[in-house]
Formats: sequence, C-alpha cells, structure tokens
Amino acid sequence: MLRSLYTAATGMEAQQLQLDTIANNLANTGTTGFKAVRAEFADLLSDTLRGSLAPDPRGGTPPSPLQVGLGVQTGTTTRFFTQGNLVATQNQLDLAIQGNGFFRIQRFDGSWAYTRAGNFRVDATGRLVDQAGEVLDPGITIPPNTTQVTVQPDGTVFATVPGSTKSQQVGVIQLHTFPNPSGLEAVGGNLYVETEGSGQEIILRPGDQGAGTINQGYLENSNVQAVNEMINMINVQRAYELNSKVVQTSDQMLQRLTSLR
Repeated sequence: MLRSLYTAATGMEAQQLQLDTIANNLANTGTTGFKAVRAEFADLLSDTLRGSLAPDPRGGTPPSPLQVGLGVQTGTTTRFFTQGNLVATQNQLDLAIQGNGFFRIQRFDGSWAYTRAGNFRVDATGRLVDQAGEVLDPGITIPPNTTQVTVQPDGTVFATVPGSTKSQQVGVIQLHTFPNPSGLEAVGGNLYVETEGSGQEIILRPGDQGAGTINQGYLENSNVQAVNEMINMINVQRAYELNSKVVQTSDQMLQRLTSLR
C-alpha cells in the first residue's frame, strides 16, 4: 500500500515540473528568439519481489519476474532550436538568423554568451549592443551621423554618412554553431553559454555550413506553439488529478486496514 503512495507522489511531482516548463514556454511566447523547452522523464527502478528463474524441464517455473514500479523520475529538459517565424519590423538594426547560427555577445565580465535575439541597438560610443548593453562580437561601431545601416545576408555591415555617396564597410558579423545546441545552458536575458555538453563553438561566416543567413529588418519570434502548450497543460492537469486520486484511495485503504480488529 505504501508503494502506491510513494509512486503517486513521484507522479504528482513530475507533473508539477512539467507544468512549470509549460508555464515558462507560455510566458515567453512573445520573447524574441526564445526556444521552447520540454521536460523528459524516466521510470524509477522497479521493486523486484521475485526474480526470473531458469526454466525447469518439469514445468511450474514462473516465466517472468514479479516486479512493481516505483514511479517516475526527472530525466532532463530538452530545448528545441527549431526556426521561429521571422517578423518584419522595418528597423535597420533588427537582425534575424535564418538558419542554425547564434550571435556571440561579450558580457560585462568579459565572458562569451550566445543569442538568437537580434534586436540590437547602438550605445553612446556607436557600438552595436543587445538590449542589456552587452557588445556584439566582433565589435561593430557605427560612425556618428550615419543615415543608413545596411547588413548583407553574408554579415557584411555598411554605413552611409552625410556628404558621402558611397557607403563604407564597418565590419562583418560572424555566426556560431555548436555540435549539440541542446546542451547550451540558458542564463537569462535571451543568452546561452557553452558547456561540455554543447561542444565547442564553430565560428562561421553567415551562409556557410548551415549557420544561416542574416535578414535585416526582421526579428525571429519564439518557436513556442501556444495551442500545443495548452493541450499539454490540460493533459498535465488530468494526470495530476489521477495521481492525487491514487493518494486518496491509498489513504482510504490504509484507514480501512487500521480499523480492522
């Protein structure tokens, strides 16, 4: 009887984690470059009441062991880096990647982080920075009084200044890919950091080896499918209710057992 209480408790805990994941996905349906996450689960080691025995020529040997499962455990959370929809913004500093690459950001502490969010701005010194003010790498500085910034699909950046009929090249944006992008660690602010699980970054020119091309004047939407998440949430609610029902039933059976004389 106690096994059912413990097993149902693990099921309720798993569904709570699943709901936490769904809530985070839904909260970020409007977050630029956000990638949906799914919780993965595995069954717990079963309690073996009787092992499997070798066949007896005379018969009478149970053909399979007697085991009782002990519930569920959390395996991992998997982030899906599928392409989100590109939305036109008409902002010349908004950049979207059509492909698998990431922009590299130099954080305030000097470390590297990676992002799919291309809503860049110019800081007081003319450098391209993200929404938190951290610098895009390689660094690109837009000259003062620039009237037009043009970013080619291959990452080449041109700036047009007053009094000049020809734009000047001010830098080249690089993209970065990983052998296993699902192994990247999310650190908030639309940023990821490299881990042993992700493998070492591969530095590429936009358009090379699946890194993707850059689309100026677009942003990549979150790849969360709100309808699917709502369906998953209903399934989680039902599973949680069923597990809680198991707890109630086991408790009633224990009460009946303790009332016996």
